[in-house]
Amino acid sequence: MTYREVLENARKTILNCKACPECNGLGCGNTLPGPGSKAPGNGAHDNWSAWKRIRLNFDTFVEDGPVDTGCELFGRRFSLPLMSGPIGSMTQYSKEDVTVPFNDGVMEGTARTGTIDCFGDGVVPETLIGALESMKKHHPAAIPVFNPMPNASIMKKMDLFEESDALAMCVVVDSAGLSHWKHIGDQPGTKTITDLKELKAHTNKPFLVKGIMTAKGALQAVEAGADGIIVSNHGGRALADVPGTAEVLPEIVKAVNKETKIIVDGGIRHGVDMVKAIALGADGVLICRPFAVAWFGGGAEGVKTYIELLKNEFSEAMYMVGARKITDLNPEMVRL
Repeated sequence: MTYREVLENARKTILNCKACPECNGLGCGNTLPGPGSKAPGNGAHDNWSAWKRIRLNFDTFVEDGPVDTGCELFGRRFSLPLMSGPIGSMTQYSKEDVTVPFNDGVMEGTARTGTIDCFGDGVVPETLIGALESMKKHHPAAIPVFNPMPNASIMKKMDLFEESDALAMCVVVDSAGLSHWKHIGDQPGTKTITDLKELKAHTNKPFLVKGIMTAKGALQAVEAGADGIIVSNHGGRALADVPGTAEVLPEIVKAVNKETKIIVDGGIRHGVDMVKAIALGADGVLICRPFAVAWFGGGAEGVKTYIELLKNEFSEAMYMVGARKITDLNPEMVRL
């Protein structure tokens, strides 16, 4: 299966998405699938364009040799510093709720390619129950991502995965203000350092915080004991007129000073974007929406096809900027 075939297949079944060759927020404008899109502006496109403003420095005056795209994250080795992004509900993409089979397909695809899957907790119990069954079946490196409900509610969900082989636990703090929560009974809210410390203490697994967009927020997550942070503005959907994640990544990297792992999300679409992110100091990247397109276009095989495309692009770009392994990537390889 080719990625072109994946896109062609996806356009036949996916709703509210045009399965564009380049997922940059232009085809869908500010009506992209998913709750909470905020006007004015187009946060999805802002994220994408921020990465495009960064250029790679072409340098082949280095010793030749093969490229190794492998990395280590949270105590395990992976083929690529890549995470699939969590989508708690797929109801915007389909006439039926296909969240459970979507999670299953992405877990299978990431397991087959040696990458990481992040999945959302959704709004119905079947989402997490199905995810547990898929984890038992495919044995992926999987991370449940919990919305910022009251801590007692989050901890009950964490308990479901404590005895599983989940790679880590994650709470997403940037979804607290999404408008769709107004129509759901259990209301989320903002988190304090004390709240995060309580969640961190509740698990023996690595603990991640998603939704960091400032150096101050990153340092607060470090103070709370986070083993990793995910730089993210929720796809630009939670608040209008915020900077792209590429714009804030350097200051967050500088502030954290390697005290915790840094994953960056938002507008990353190709292997060249991944090179830029790692060169600027991220330990890994998270990509969300294209995984929905890949699954609709080919199930687990479509997911695998997309990941293999990213790996090829990432490897080729690494080679052409003079990097032979992940740790070779550095800020001198990009032009801001």
